[in-house]
Amino acid sequence: MSKPLSDHDRKKQISVRGLAGVENVADLKKNFNRHLHFTLVKDRNVSTKRDYYFALAHTVRDHLVGRWIRTQQSYYEKDPKLGLDMEELQEMEEDAGLGNGGLGRLAACFLDSMASLGLAAYGYGIRYEFGIFNQKISNGWQVEEADDWLRYGNPWEKARPEYMRPVHFYGRTEHHPDGVKWVDTQVVLALPYDTPVPGYRNNIVNTMRLWSAKAPCEFNLKDFNVGGYIQAVLDRNLAENISRVLYPNDNFFEGKELRLKQEYFVVAATLQDIIRRFKASKFGSRDIVRTDFSSLPDKVAIQLNDTHPALAIPELMRVLVDEEKLPWEKAWDICNKTCAYTNHTVLPEALERWPIDLFQTLLPRHLEIIYEINRRHMERVSSLYPGDVDRMRRMSLIEEGGQKRVNMAHLCIVGSHAVNGVARIHSDILKATVFKDFYEMDPHKFQNKTNGITPRRWLVMCNPGLAEVIAERIGEDFIRDLDQLKKLRNFVNDEAFIRDIAKVKQENKLKFAVHLEEHYKVKINPNSMFDVQVKRIHEYKRQLLNCLHIITFYNRIKKQPNKQWTPRTIMIGGKAAPGYHTAKMIIRLITAIGEVVNNDPVVGDRLKVIFLENYRVTLAEKAIPASDLSEQISTAGTEASGTGNMKFMLNGALTIGTMDGANVEMAEEAGDGNLFIFGMRVEDVDAMDAKGYNASEYYNRIPELKQAIDQIAGGFFSPKQPDLFKDIVNMLMHHDRFKVFADYEDYIKCQEKVSALYMKPKEWTKKVIHNIAGSGKFSSDRTISQYAREIWGVEPTLEKLAAPDDPK
Repeated sequence: MSKPLSDHDRKKQISVRGLAGVENVADLKKNFNRHLHFTLVKDRNVSTKRDYYFALAHTVRDHLVGRWIRTQQSYYEKDPKLGLDMEELQEMEEDAGLGNGGLGRLAACFLDSMASLGLAAYGYGIRYEFGIFNQKISNGWQVEEADDWLRYGNPWEKARPEYMRPVHFYGRTEHHPDGVKWVDTQVVLALPYDTPVPGYRNNIVNTMRLWSAKAPCEFNLKDFNVGGYIQAVLDRNLAENISRVLYPNDNFFEGKELRLKQEYFVVAATLQDIIRRFKASKFGSRDIVRTDFSSLPDKVAIQLNDTHPALAIPELMRVLVDEEKLPWEKAWDICNKTCAYTNHTVLPEALERWPIDLFQTLLPRHLEIIYEINRRHMERVSSLYPGDVDRMRRMSLIEEGGQKRVNMAHLCIVGSHAVNGVARIHSDILKATVFKDFYEMDPHKFQNKTNGITPRRWLVMCNPGLAEVIAERIGEDFIRDLDQLKKLRNFVNDEAFIRDIAKVKQENKLKFAVHLEEHYKVKINPNSMFDVQVKRIHEYKRQLLNCLHIITFYNRIKKQPNKQWTPRTIMIGGKAAPGYHTAKMIIRLITAIGEVVNNDPVVGDRLKVIFLENYRVTLAEKAIPASDLSEQISTAGTEASGTGNMKFMLNGALTIGTMDGANVEMAEEAGDGNLFIFGMRVEDVDAMDAKGYNASEYYNRIPELKQAIDQIAGGFFSPKQPDLFKDIVNMLMHHDRFKVFADYEDYIKCQEKVSALYMKPKEWTKKVIHNIAGSGKFSSDRTISQYAREIWGVEPTLEKLAAPDDPK
C-alpha cells in the first residue's frame, strides 16, 4: 500500500502542475540564488532560515512585479528541487494582523477576487506598526503582547515615498467670498507602502496600498528658536502614533481621538491618491491634467467597508467644493454617485457616533460640511413627511440629547448611492429595523451582497488534499468557478469518493493532532469528533452556550461512565478585546473547564477541551481543514454574515448553528437536512423581547442547566477561587441580552443528533459531500461579481494578460 502524500508533497504537485504560475524553474533558481547572495550580511557567510525565507519571498515578488507593472499599464512556485523545506520557510512569515475579526479578512478575500476577476482595484488601509495583539494564555487568563510583525522587515511591500501626501488636522476655518479655507492646521505625512495582490493564473497583479504616518521635517520647528530641539524631535512621535497600533475592538465602538485621527488619516490620503490618478488619467480626456470632475463616478467607485471610512463623504465634498471650486449641488451629485456603503453589524454598541466637540477640535471644516449635508437632508425629509418631527429626529445625522454626536451610519446612507448588508437575513433586518426610515424614503438604494471567501486560500492552499480529490473528479476549473462544486452531487453515493473525502479529513486531523500535542501537551484522540468554535470572543457569539454543552456532556459521562459515548475534542479559540471584561472571563471559564475535564481519569479521551491560543489566519489554515463540526451559534439576528462558517463548509465540516447570518443561505444551498439547525429564529427572538426574557424560568425548569450553572457558581471549576465566575453567572441569570438559556435545551438535543450521526461515518461523509457541493455560492468571486455589476457598474473578466516576457 503506497504511503499517503503529505500536504507538502501535494502542494509540490500542484505547483508543478502550474497553479503557482512559475514557467521557468531554472530562472527561478537563478533568481533565488541571486537574492540569497544579496541577503547575506558581508561579515557572515552562514545562511539562516530567515535568509532563505527572504530570498524566496523576494524571488516570488520579482515574479509578480513584472505582471504588476503590466497590469497597471493595461488598465489606468516554487522549484521542488531547491532542497529547502518550503513549509518551514512559510512558517517564518508573520501574519499581517491588520484588522479585527472577519472584517479585515473579508477585505483580503475581496482583493484576491478583484484581481482574479480582472477588476482594476486598489485596497486601501493603514500600515499599523503593531497589528492585533498576540494572545498568550497564562494561568488560564488572556495576556496581550504587542504584535511586532515588522521587526524583521516585510519583503512583500514596497515603500512609495514619491506618492507621499500631507494630511491636515485641527486648525480653524476662514470664510471668504471665493470660498472656505482650512488654516493653521497640523500636518502629518502619509507614506504609502504597496503590496502586490496577484489574480489567479491571469497575470494580473493589483495593489494594496497601506499608509504609514510620518512627521514632516519642519514638525515643531518653531521650538528650535527656544532651544527645544530634542523635544521637537521627540514630538514627531505624536504625529507618527497615528499608524502605530490597531484598536483591537470587534463590534464595539471606542470614541477616542486617536481612532478618529486614524479614520481621517486613511481617508484623506486615499482620496488625494484617487484624485491624483483621476487627474493624471488620459482616458477620455485631452487635457494634460483632467479638470472636469463630472466623469469621476464613471471612472472611480469608492466602497466604504463599514463606517470606519465614512469621513470619505465630507472629505470628498471638501476637496470638490473648497479646493476644486465646484458648486455644492454638482459636488454632491458626484460624491453620491461615487460612494457606496456596506454595513457589517446591527449591534447598537458597534455603531459609530462621534462627539461633536471632538469633531469641532480635530476636523472643524468637516463638521461644517456635515451640518450642511444634514440641513439639506432634513429639508428633504421634511418635504416628504411634513410635520413628522419624530421621523426627522430619528433620521438626522446629528443625534441630540446629552452630548451631541454625529451618527456615521446615517452619514454613509445619505452620502451613498447604494447601501448593502452582507447576508440576505442581515440586509432584511437593516430594512426592517435599524435603517427602516431610510429604506422607506429611498428603497432603491438598499441591496444585499452575501459575503464570500476566496477558494484559492481557503481550499487550494490550506487543504491541498481535498482540492486534489475534488480535481480528480471534476477537474480544476472549480478554483476559478466554485459553482462547479455542484457536480460533486453526482458522487454522493460513490463509495470511492466517500472513502477519499473521509481519508483526507482523517489525514488533516492526524496532522493537527500532532500540532496540538506539541503546543498544548494534551494527548488527542484523532478518532474523536473535532468540534470547533473559532472567532472573536463576544457575548453575542455565545461561546457560553458551547461551555454549557461541554459541562452537560461531562456530567453525563460522569453519571454513566460505562455508556458508549461519542468521543469529542472540543476546541474554542479567539481573542477578547483587552477592555472587554466579560469576554476575558469567558476565556478564563473555558480554560477552567478544560483543567477539570482534561484531568479527570473517568472521562479519559472521550472528552477533551482545548482553548486554541492566539487564533489567527495561520492557525485557521490548520484548524479548519481538520474540523468535523463547526459551531455557528450566535443569537438569531446578531451575526451579520460570518465567513468562518463558509470556510468550514468548504473544507468538509458540518455546521451546528442557528438561523443567523449566512447560515440561512448555507442551509438552502446544502439542503436543510445537511446542517444541524437549532434554536430561536429572528421572529422568536423578537417575540421574546416583546414579552421579556426570564432566565430563571429555564434555570428552574431544566435540571441539567441548573446543575451546570450551580457548578460554575459554586466553584466546581475554580476550587481555589469559588466566586471567580460570579460575574458570568450574574450576567447569564439577570442581564443576558443574547438569551443563552432560551436556546440551551434545543442546542443539547441537536448535539445529541450530531453525536449519533458521527457514529455512522458513511452517512456523516455523505452530508459532508452535500455541504462541499453546496458551497459554490460562498466564493468571494461571486460576491465581487455582484458588487461590480450591481454597485460599481463594471464587468468582471476572465481575460488573461500577457506575461511580461510575452510579446504585447
